[in-house]
Amino acid sequence: MGPDGGSAMASSVFRDSDRSRRDHAEVAQINITPLVDVLLVLLVIFMVAAPAMTGRIDLRLPQSRDRSEPITPPQRVLLQVDGNGRFRLDGVALDRANLPQALGELAQHDPRTIVEISANGDAEYQDFAWTLAEAKRNGVREIAWQ
Repeated sequence: MGPDGGSAMASSVFRDSDRSRRDHAEVAQINITPLVDVLLVLLVIFMVAAPAMTGRIDLRLPQSRDRSEPITPPQRVLLQVDGNGRFRLDGVALDRANLPQALGELAQHDPRTIVEISANGDAEYQDFAWTLAEAKRNGVREIAWQ
């Protein structure tokens, strides 16, 4: 009999089972080798596929101009909308009937002309909107407003 009252063989069995549990604990580790293999394969696939996925960008850059030809800025014309339904085109007073013709002549003379439309504080919105529409209808391409 052993010192604890049990047999010597029983105590040796308990000691062996403790040792086997420790051995199993040491073996139960995660094996990361397959994970690393998969990641390396994915890395190679992405390295091969990435250049094929990039597209080309079609850039059409502006061509240089002849420097001997001076560049003139476009003409700027101020069109004021007054509160009483009257208009001023570069200081010249116009009424509603004459404004479309004056805008058409301006656009024919120089299509790059910039028409700046300004309205007084007491001008009606309808007159301002009509002025914008008439400028566009008569060929003015560049419109600015204040």
